[in-house]
Amino acid sequence: MGIFRYYPDDHSAHDHDLDKKIIRHSIAFALFFVLLFWLVRILEEVFDLSLYKGGIYPLHLKGIPGIITSPFIHSGFGHLISNSVPFALLLFFLVYYYRSLSYRIFIQIYLLSGLCVWLAGREAWHIGASGVVYGLAAFHFTSGVIRNDLRLLVISIVVVFLYGGMVWGMMPIKPEISWESHLWGGISGLLLAFFYKRYTIRRRKFSWEEEPETEEGEPDSLSTTGIPSPFSDSTSTGDFLLKDDAREAPPLSEKKEGLEG
Repeated sequence: MGIFRYYPDDHSAHDHDLDKKIIRHSIAFALFFVLLFWLVRILEEVFDLSLYKGGIYPLHLKGIPGIITSPFIHSGFGHLISNSVPFALLLFFLVYYYRSLSYRIFIQIYLLSGLCVWLAGREAWHIGASGVVYGLAAFHFTSGVIRNDLRLLVISIVVVFLYGGMVWGMMPIKPEISWESHLWGGISGLLLAFFYKRYTIRRRKFSWEEEPETEEGEPDSLSTTGIPSPFSDSTSTGDFLLKDDAREAPPLSEKKEGLEG
């Protein structure tokens, strides 16, 4: 699919249409996943399905597929809405600012956060995309701080301003919240920000921030030295924990006891 092929090349930096292409591509990539989230939820509602067993169940073989599928499963539309906005916004920033490198970063945050929950989470069904949201937010914040790049620092400030309260979601304050997903997502994003610090990010500058060209006529490249929900409730974008027992009981959310994050 074209959405997974990052066609704007770095050597096209003087193309005036490049920035528009990157913006369109970044929006399409982010919306692709969010629309899949919504499609899964709508199918659950229309066909009266309960897909909670597509989540992560730590240290059990039945929970391994959830490393891939859990972000697509939400216990209700409230949970889905609270994850959709920050997921789309943070993924857009990732693709727009980190170019082709963004795919690797996104996949690694996605898989690493899920794997850590499977290895170190409580025995319950962990569902929802907020582990990835926390990973993206932590990556943006950390990368903006450690890189010598004003644009990325601005993104860091935006993340703190909108989602600063997310730190409470990484603490075991409420037993019904999958704080492990938040914690491991945040740690994954933090570690990857340091890992990718050595990678150079090149992109076209706006006219008001153009740097002097080198003798060869090429613009100086950027070197490396160098959003849960916008609502006030810090836990509103959390994952859900759905208990399981020997009798394969239905998820607690069906009994109006959804373990909400």
